[in-house]
Amino acid sequence: MHKRKLTELLLIVTMVMFCASLKAQKPERIEPPSWWIGFQEPKVQLLVYGKGISTLKPSITYPGVSLERVILVENPNYLFLDLSISPEAKPGKVEIAFKKGTKTISKGSIDLKEREKGSAQREGFNQSDAIYLIMPDRFANAITGNDAVAGMREGLNRQDPYGRHGGDLEGIRQHLDYVQSLGFTSIWLNPVLENDQPESSYHGYAITDFYQVDPRFGSNEDYKKFVDDCRSRGIKVIMDMVFNHCGSMHWWMNDLPEKDWINVFPEYTPSNYRLSTVADPYAAKADIELTTRGWFATAMPDLNLQNELMKNYMIQNSIWWIEYSGLQGIRMDTYPYPDKHGMADWILRLKKEYPDFSVVGETWITQASKLVYWQKDFPNKDGYNSHLEYLMDFPMADALTRAFNEGEGWDTGLQRLYDVLADDHLYRYPLNMVVFAENHDMGRMAHFYGGDLRKMKMAAAFVATVRGIPQWYYGSELLMEGDGAKSHGAIRQDFPGGWPGDQINAFTKEGRTDSQNEMVNYLSALFQYRKASKVLHEGNTLHFVPLNEVYVYFRYLGDEAVMVMMNNNDSHDRMVDMSRFEEILKNYGSGTEVVTGQKYNLDTITVPAKSALIIELHK
Repeated sequence: MHKRKLTELLLIVTMVMFCASLKAQKPERIEPPSWWIGFQEPKVQLLVYGKGISTLKPSITYPGVSLERVILVENPNYLFLDLSISPEAKPGKVEIAFKKGTKTISKGSIDLKEREKGSAQREGFNQSDAIYLIMPDRFANAITGNDAVAGMREGLNRQDPYGRHGGDLEGIRQHLDYVQSLGFTSIWLNPVLENDQPESSYHGYAITDFYQVDPRFGSNEDYKKFVDDCRSRGIKVIMDMVFNHCGSMHWWMNDLPEKDWINVFPEYTPSNYRLSTVADPYAAKADIELTTRGWFATAMPDLNLQNELMKNYMIQNSIWWIEYSGLQGIRMDTYPYPDKHGMADWILRLKKEYPDFSVVGETWITQASKLVYWQKDFPNKDGYNSHLEYLMDFPMADALTRAFNEGEGWDTGLQRLYDVLADDHLYRYPLNMVVFAENHDMGRMAHFYGGDLRKMKMAAAFVATVRGIPQWYYGSELLMEGDGAKSHGAIRQDFPGGWPGDQINAFTKEGRTDSQNEMVNYLSALFQYRKASKVLHEGNTLHFVPLNEVYVYFRYLGDEAVMVMMNNNDSHDRMVDMSRFEEILKNYGSGTEVVTGQKYNLDTITVPAKSALIIELHK
């Protein structure tokens, strides 16, 4: 009797364990969760994750969709499935059956959708645009109910410069009128995807789920609504993406598909951050490896784009967000750090699906001779072509942090700006440089210009009128200060008035000081003018060597021309004899300053100390 009961108990335990194993063998994740009919590349590769999922055989019976290949990897909890989607396929839910023999153990699915009409022909950002950079956590908090989310590792702490402050997508959406009033036509948001890290992940660059907006900012649907509202206003949205690293708490970090899914060393090894090694013909392989395979930070594991499955995962993720949300641009973080060939493959794939789409790379290199390696079609000695058209102009940013603080010299003051432009002979596409004086990683202008409003207005004038695409950092129009070298939190302040209960609302004229309104009004006048100025979008440049710290340059196109005159002297107005510029001024008889409306003849012009004049020329 005892033996019989023991046998029955063992049978029950075996059945329970068998049922538990069947229950475990189901897909917990399928990524991407949806795809579209009509891409030039008809295949999509699904990552399927579930305990023991590789012991099951997947199958699909959906008209127009075929399972081309099943890829097994080291980890039995993953499958990679290559699906081919016919142009004749219809939208619907594509079910995937996971079988053991003929028995279906579990099921999963992806949504198959029609592409938005005209999606492939969408226009990216270009020289006609001006970009406003916003850090979502620090701009405006419209929905306080999502400030802290149950189950997420980090809550709200607005008093901590490195804590979560509660800004969200709805807060930005509600202040689009303000952005438009400044004359900006594109918005670049720092990353909005999930960053479920224990601390200091407000910035968004430690992503823990590449297919999910962080719920403290909103939902995927909220992000799509934000993009839709921007598009309806003629504002382009640029998504900040990260291919170099993820967050240490990403869901796959405890159960990697393959050992080389990320770049690993016997112990934590940071990047040497020496980007010159990648283009250097004499660089040691060990140094290049440290640059590209070392981790960016302890909380940011380095992704290995030499792993074909990883590379394809990231490429598909970028396409998914473009198509899902209707993006018109991508800013790629830390562009030179991942495998450069993988990055070039990514650009080619994007261009295959979206020929007019725009991508700008963060290439933090302040020497043009090294930066040009990363722009499309530069004749690199090693034959490498990045296929990347747009670059962040870090050489110009470096010059702008210094120029207005210095006096005249062979390589100081305004000569710095002249010399950076003189290097444009190196670039294949100099009009494709994104020009800025600061961003979320650099010191604020009001900091490095010592709070001098005159210098800030000169910098704004230069950024708005020089060749390329201007970018402005939120809050600088309010003269926000902050030393980025000491604290990133100090340069990522909350926008006053963006939070319920804020005593000051700087989104309104009444909530700003006289100095702030002066800067806001100047900036608005500049960029509203630029918005309609084809000569500033597409024009050629003619400039003259700075003399007595007066720098004069022209943008011209056909019969149109704009003259910019900058006087960097701290206390001396300069009367400028205009005969020096006869080679272009001979075609014009007068001009109008675009901010003040003041009329000028072209004999002599007095430029006030520490100021810029932007003069539209007339026949």
